Amino acid sequence: MNAPDLSFAVLPGAFSVVRLGVHETVAPLWAMPNDQFWSITRTGDEMSVICPTPQIPTGHRAEHGWALFKLLGPFAFDTIGVLASCAQPLAAAGVSIFALSTFDTDYILVKQAQLALAVSALTQAGHRQA
Repeated sequence: MNAPDLSFAVLPGAFSVVRLGVHETVAPLWAMPNDQFWSITRTGDEMSVICPTPQIPTGHRAEHGWALFKLLGPFAFDTIGVLASCAQPLAAAGVSIFALSTFDTDYILVKQAQLALAVSALTQAGHRQA
């Protein structure tokens, strides 16, 4: 596969992934800061919230300590290999990811403790940090 060369940015701040029950409020207001990244995904089994760590009220089941990469799109829907071009070198470097996509682009969360390793793996794979 010819992986696309792309640019990425590390968004500022610390992020967390929160697990809520399937019957929780569809959009908890605490998870939606106006000027920062947040995402809510609901399935038949759970609701997951990704948001800046300081937004989370106490008492929620959460995985803390994530850094957030934005792959600088937009990418057309028929573009092949965007996420794989990042996931492959990160996996080879031993970096676990949590990935999600929007209409225009993809985002990858890595543990903050592996941020420098992740940046190095992506740049060695030919991607550029913005």
